[in-house]
Amino acid sequence: MIDKDILKDLKLVVFDLDGTLLDENGNVGEESKTLIKELSQKGVLFSIATGRLLSATTQIADELDIKIPLITLDGTLIQRHPNEKSVYVSHVKPKYVKRALHLADKYLLKVALCHANAIYYTEENSIFPQMIEKFGAKYKQVYSYDNFIENTLEVVLASDYQPNIKYVANKMSFPYTFGLRSSYYKTNREGGIYLIEIRKLGSSKGDGLKKLQKHLRIKMKNTAVIGDWYNDKSLFENDSIKIAIGNAVPEIKRMADYVLKKTNNEDGVAEFLKMILQAKK
Repeated sequence: MIDKDILKDLKLVVFDLDGTLLDENGNVGEESKTLIKELSQKGVLFSIATGRLLSATTQIADELDIKIPLITLDGTLIQRHPNEKSVYVSHVKPKYVKRALHLADKYLLKVALCHANAIYYTEENSIFPQMIEKFGAKYKQVYSYDNFIENTLEVVLASDYQPNIKYVANKMSFPYTFGLRSSYYKTNREGGIYLIEIRKLGSSKGDGLKKLQKHLRIKMKNTAVIGDWYNDKSLFENDSIKIAIGNAVPEIKRMADYVLKKTNNEDGVAEFLKMILQAKK
């Protein structure tokens, strides 16, 4: 059990979305909604740290009446509404976007460019939305990538042929590029699709949390984070109160200060929110 004095001093709670706050149908539990409203009235701030695009996150934030900036696309953009000024934005340099497009063409990889409001793909990459699921993202087909090189937050390359994707992953890493973070992995889809996600270095949920805290002037010890998956690891590598949902992967559970009994499909987050509310009362 977490010390009540620590919970009493909490000022900020940051949720992961998919697999944590949201159930398998993409809904927030009714009890969590009620508790978030009560705690907000007691001065607790809430935010989201997600791999989703901003455009796929704002509706949930509106539903929960979250006012402060959101950490989206794994920390590449911290912003509340599409038209508001960003707290932080991390664009891939145009020369590296062009390099990725060139390599994709040369080695027959599918490629798409992720922006804040949509994922753009060309006719040659029209299978991309079926290959890669970015929860709630809007996909838009464009004639050419020429007008979308600028303002790219992430380049995603995909293939079912591992040798080519591994080779390109290497060519998009140091010493061929500088200041990039390239994540290479295989999806859980049947048959397996190999992916490369390319972002600017220093973009993660954990980095985003620190930037949000600085913006809000809230200390790590007055912050709680809740997650379930491997991309939440950076959120747990600090001195915040770390909470793992019941369905979290073992690595996240090992890093957590407290593991909830229920899963995301059982509104497990509400268990922790009730603990905060009791301490605040």
